[in-house]
Amino acid sequence: MRILLKFLVLSTFFLLSCKNETKEKVVEETPKSKSPFVESVEKAHRKNDLVNKNYVQFDIDVFFGGKPRLAGTVTMNTNSSEIRIDKKDGTSLFYDGKNVMLSPKDANEKGARFDMFTWAYFFALPFKLSDQGTNIETLKDHSLDSLSYHTAKLTFDKNTGDAPDDWYILYADKETGLLEAAGYIVTFGKTLEKAEANPHAIAYHNYKKVQNIPIATAWTFHNWSQETGLEDTIGTATLKNIKFVDKNSEFFKAPENSTPITVD
Repeated sequence: MRILLKFLVLSTFFLLSCKNETKEKVVEETPKSKSPFVESVEKAHRKNDLVNKNYVQFDIDVFFGGKPRLAGTVTMNTNSSEIRIDKKDGTSLFYDGKNVMLSPKDANEKGARFDMFTWAYFFALPFKLSDQGTNIETLKDHSLDSLSYHTAKLTFDKNTGDAPDDWYILYADKETGLLEAAGYIVTFGKTLEKAEANPHAIAYHNYKKVQNIPIATAWTFHNWSQETGLEDTIGTATLKNIKFVDKNSEFFKAPENSTPITVD
């Protein structure tokens, strides 16, 4: 799976010539209007409070097929521009906004880029719906485990990230507005047709408030289809010790004993 972060460009600079004089003018990009679905989810998850924090940190344990997939501590900027994962096996991953680095150099790099972005993106998903390059299509309400949810489809503009053909079907609780689940496909390294033949879903559970911001402390992963909803459970994740912390960019710079990770 390849989950790629999407970053926000606030303004574009143009050089304009007028009467033989060169002036620099800042042209602010007009914000895209938010759908009621996005507004409801962002309000429920208190996005405005989150963006006023700098860094969030949590311990995570992920299992797939009954086997450990990841155990460690994730520290990330609340806008996802910097991420660090310190694994219990002694290896660390660093993302400084440009490069993914693995330390130490001789560590097993299989799945490293997957780990770097996947879990951080799933954590941040409720806060990423209005990022630049995202598109939201409101759908009819859909049932999931016999309950009806507000539903929308998240897609991405072309050239947005490594896999712009990925999409998500988002399910939000009608009463609370909280994101309850997201069906998704992974197109990296495969055709769209093949990816759509094997969709999965993440379901969010056990929301707890951290400084008044609701965060899901348990995730389950499922086989899924839009017609049948959640099917068998194929993986789980638990989050503990969630807290907002004070860090600086030096914390996300890899040590000398590191190697770049460009592909999995």
